[in-house]
Amino acid sequence: MKNPDLEIARLLRESGLAEQYTEWGARIAIVLGILLVSYLATRLFRMFLIPVLQNISARTKATWDDHLFKDKVMHDAARLIPPLVWYMLLPLACGKMPELQAVLQKVCMIYLIVAALKLISTVLDTLHDISNEHETLRNRPLKGIYQMVKLVAVLVGGILIVSILIGRDATTILAGLGASAAVLMLIFRDSILGLVAGVQLSANDMLRPGDWITMTKYGADGYVTEVSLTTVKVQNFDKTITTIPPYALVSDSFQNWRGMRESGGRRIKRSLLIDAASVRFCTPEELARFAEEGWEAAPCEEQDTVNLRFFRNYAMHYLATLPDIHPEMLRMVRILQPTAEGIPVEIYCFSKQTDWLPFEMLQNTILDHLIASLPRFGLRIYQRPSGADFGPIRQ
Repeated sequence: MKNPDLEIARLLRESGLAEQYTEWGARIAIVLGILLVSYLATRLFRMFLIPVLQNISARTKATWDDHLFKDKVMHDAARLIPPLVWYMLLPLACGKMPELQAVLQKVCMIYLIVAALKLISTVLDTLHDISNEHETLRNRPLKGIYQMVKLVAVLVGGILIVSILIGRDATTILAGLGASAAVLMLIFRDSILGLVAGVQLSANDMLRPGDWITMTKYGADGYVTEVSLTTVKVQNFDKTITTIPPYALVSDSFQNWRGMRESGGRRIKRSLLIDAASVRFCTPEELARFAEEGWEAAPCEEQDTVNLRFFRNYAMHYLATLPDIHPEMLRMVRILQPTAEGIPVEIYCFSKQTDWLPFEMLQNTILDHLIASLPRFGLRIYQRPSGADFGPIRQ
C-alpha cells in the first residue's frame, strides 16, 4: 500500500507548491481529512441511524426502548465517534512523529473516557425515568443506587485517566489505592452508608417516595419527596423540609403511615372525661324513655341501670349509623382506668377517610355530638373549676 504522505506530497508538488512546504502541507491535509471523516461519521449517525432506531422503538409495545433511544441518549452516544476515529487514524498523520502521536492518542483516550462517563450518566438518568413509570418500581427508592453507580463510574474513569496521563497500568494504581482504603472509607463514609441503607430500604420495602412518615428525633412529620444517596427529604405539613441521612432510617426507629392508607381505615381514638359525680343509677322514668327511643330494652337487674352504660350503648349505636366509619374494622366504646380528673370513656373506631382534613372533621363531628348528648343521660364532662366558677371575691 502506498504511503499517503508521499502521495499527497506528490500531488502538492504537481500543483505547484514549493518543495519545502509539501511535507507539512501533506500532514495538514491528512489532519483535515481525519476531521472531515469524524464529522461525516457523526452526522451520518445522527441523521440516519438515530431516526431508524427511534422508528423501530416507536413501533414496539414496550416504552422502555423509547427512553433509551431518545435524542439525549443518542446524542451522547454520538460523542463517542470523533475520539474513536481520531485514535484510529492518527498514525496516518503522525507516522514520523511517534512522540506527538502518543500524546494525541492519550488526549483522544481521555476524551473518549469523559464522553463515555457522560453517556453512562445519561443512561442511568433514563433508567431512573423508566423505573418511575413502572408500576412496581415507581415507589422504590432507587435514586440512591443510581447515584452510587454514577459515583463508581466516575471513580473508575478517574483512575483510567490518571493511568493514561502517567503511563502506568490501572491495576497498579488500584493496588496503591488499596493501601489508603481507610482514608477512602472515611471520605466516602456517608455515600457508602447511604448506598447500604438505600438497598435495605428498597429490599425490605421500608420507605417509598410519597410515604407519610413521622420521625420525632429529626423533627420530620410529612411526606417523603426524595430518597437519594446521602439524604431523604421530607416535606412536613407546615411546608418546611427536613433532611434525614438514609442510614438513620435503618438504625433508628420511624413511623410509616403507608399501612394506614393501604388498609383504607384511619384510627379514631379519643376519650371523654366524665365527671364521676354524675354517674348514677337511672330512674324508672329514664329507663322507660330509653326503651321508647330504642337505645336498649330496660334491664332486669338494678345494677345494670347505670346511666353511663346507656350512654356507651348509645355511642356504639351512633357510630354504627355514620357512613364514614369503617364497618369491617374494630369499633368499641370502653371505660378506661378512672383518674383524678374523671372517668375516661374512650371512642375507638376507624374512619374511611384517611386524608387529614376529612378525618379531623369526622372526628370533631363525633365528639361534638357525643358531648352534646351527655346531658340526656344525666352525665357531664369533667372540667376543672376556674376563678369565674367561684364568683367574685369579697373583701
